[in-house]
Amino acid sequence: MRNRLQIRDRASRCGHAVIEATLLAPWNFFLFIGVFDMGFGAVALICTENTARAAVSYTASSAGTAADSAGACQYALTEMNAMSNARSLGSCGASPLRVTATSVSGADGSAASQVTVTNQTMSLIPVLSLPAQYTITHTIQQRVKSAAP
Repeated sequence: MRNRLQIRDRASRCGHAVIEATLLAPWNFFLFIGVFDMGFGAVALICTENTARAAVSYTASSAGTAADSAGACQYALTEMNAMSNARSLGSCGASPLRVTATSVSGADGSAASQVTVTNQTMSLIPVLSLPAQYTITHTIQQRVKSAAP
């Protein structure tokens, strides 16, 4: 008799676990998707920062000029396409990737190059309250290296 009560009690507890798991499954699913989507956003942010860093390094070197947007664009494309998680891009003058290089004066009055990279990325799963498209802008300024005499 005691064995039947123990079996019934165990079956009752297993039923509660199934119901609890069923009620929590949608919440766990949306939490997982949200973390996954934030990961894609973080990758896009890192790609944009690396692209801006590569472009300003080119424009501040002796090989490029400080306001060489076309050269900065080519270096930005090379860097962005080298990232395995980024989509392949053909040009950077229009959306989703824009690169602008300008010649500016540094904090100490020396010549500097400033590159602004704007990357438009799509959200993986558009949720009603979140935007479907994110725009990431990163601006870097670097002193122009003078050529050795």
